[in-house]
Amino acid sequence: MGRNTARFLDGNRGLLSFQWIRTAGEGRSTRSEGTRPYSGSVRVAALDLGSNSFHLLVVEGGSDGSFVTLAREKEILGLGEVVARLGTLPPETYEQAAGCARRLIAIAEAAGATRIVGCATSALRDAFNGPALLAQLEAETGVGVRVLSGEEEAALVFRAVQASVVIDPGPAVCLDLGGGSLEMAVGDAVSLQWAGSVGLGVGRITAELVRRDPPSSGDLRRLADRVAEELSLVRSEVLALGPQLLIGTSGTMCDLGRMAAVQRGGSVPAGVHQLVVGRQELKAIHRRLVRQSLADRRRLPGLDARRAAWAPAGSLVALAAMDAFGLDELTVGEWALREGIVLGSLARTPAAAPGDGRSLRRDSVVELGRRCRFHEAHARHVAKLATELFDVTALVHRLGAADRELLELGALLHDVGEHVSRDGHHRHGAYLIEHGRLRGLPPADVDVLASLCRFHRRGEPKPAFPPFGRLSGRRRDEVRALVGILRVADALDRSRAKLVRQVTMGDVARGSIRLVVAAAGEAELELSEAQRRAALLARCFGRRMVISPATTAAAAGRAWSAVPISTIPQSTGWPPG
Repeated sequence: MGRNTARFLDGNRGLLSFQWIRTAGEGRSTRSEGTRPYSGSVRVAALDLGSNSFHLLVVEGGSDGSFVTLAREKEILGLGEVVARLGTLPPETYEQAAGCARRLIAIAEAAGATRIVGCATSALRDAFNGPALLAQLEAETGVGVRVLSGEEEAALVFRAVQASVVIDPGPAVCLDLGGGSLEMAVGDAVSLQWAGSVGLGVGRITAELVRRDPPSSGDLRRLADRVAEELSLVRSEVLALGPQLLIGTSGTMCDLGRMAAVQRGGSVPAGVHQLVVGRQELKAIHRRLVRQSLADRRRLPGLDARRAAWAPAGSLVALAAMDAFGLDELTVGEWALREGIVLGSLARTPAAAPGDGRSLRRDSVVELGRRCRFHEAHARHVAKLATELFDVTALVHRLGAADRELLELGALLHDVGEHVSRDGHHRHGAYLIEHGRLRGLPPADVDVLASLCRFHRRGEPKPAFPPFGRLSGRRRDEVRALVGILRVADALDRSRAKLVRQVTMGDVARGSIRLVVAAAGEAELELSEAQRRAALLARCFGRRMVISPATTAAAAGRAWSAVPISTIPQSTGWPPG
């Protein structure tokens, strides 16, 4: 049944060496002479010939291990199901796979990739004529493709998870559910403790065990028995490591996340990275999938129609894993094998400390800003002022430390839309944030950041803007307050000269709040702009906002100091009292 497991002693010095990935495809000449990498960078293409889909990811990698995505392509072929039924690729499927791989390689070359790293997984590992296909590709294109073992695949996927998902609490058990096999890994933010693979690919078990449409009770019983049997082979090894978190990656798991988001009453989100799906939600999705015909499943919002045939098996595997490992929630991760290949090629290792989600989120936000060539000095200064305003008004708004972090991240990205156009940059920026594939942030937090960007200039935040509309009524009130704070902070650097050095609290009366602004020079523009843009914050606080300069040392001395961040409550209270 394809079972193949192995143990790792250490995530950075495991039993397997990935030195090959750092030299694979080096020194290639490409046909595109006009797309040379920037100085000090390298263009890497990850070619993932998977059992459900073939993927291409082309990035520009920097010397610090960070990268910017230049191209991303995918084609769903379903080789895992074909190989499970026939043991080989029939001529038509063989040519389709070869043609798709050649097309992806051509795209990588056109994008200026100087290194193309090709990897194949379960279907081509198991197909009788898989080696012939890969040899033909190398002869025709010069690109060698390595057939990964299940353990190598699991380790590369987990490297991507470490770099993109907040593993807190840890360790986590990661399930990468493909068409031909299920790769599993256990580890935390800095180490991989165990990795393995079992023959539970959704294409494989659907082809072998499902005979009716929709699946009959007998089909479902055979699926459940197979899944339980395979998971029982690794259950004791996984449980011995004490996993506290369940993470699911690749297309089928992402589809389950999108369906969960729709089931909650919302639209299909732009991304589901870090989305948490509960057991009961997943059970409801599974019941719906197994009761509907393939034609009806193809019309379900959130489910890729090309994966509809395998979705019942996918939801069953996810639920069985929850049962086997005693975990009640599934966290979705959008990074998988191709990102792991890129990270391995760039020799990047996760630098965050275990559970250091804040660093992961901030690094991701700054990377998006730099990709969009944001005004970093201005963004950082606005973020500083915004968090100062948050701190000095903490006893009024009573928001929590998590809201403070989102405000800071939103301030860093508030002008990112200027990369598209100065005009309407608040709308452009919100789109870039929604689709920026930010790491470490669940969709609800991405919605908050998009709303901060969309409304940081003017206008009343309204549910007609989908990310804001997806928030609950109370959460909308809280985000309005954050928008109001960001507007004032942005205004206090209107000239982008960083004249305002500090904001403190002055007098607080029943009907008003006075903020005292200390500046390094003449800051009349900043003060007048901040007063003009304080209207939303005044409405949120239910008090008139007065913004005054710290004209004398004595006046500045009478100002209240910022509330220490350690005193900010972790849970929010709204509306402010």
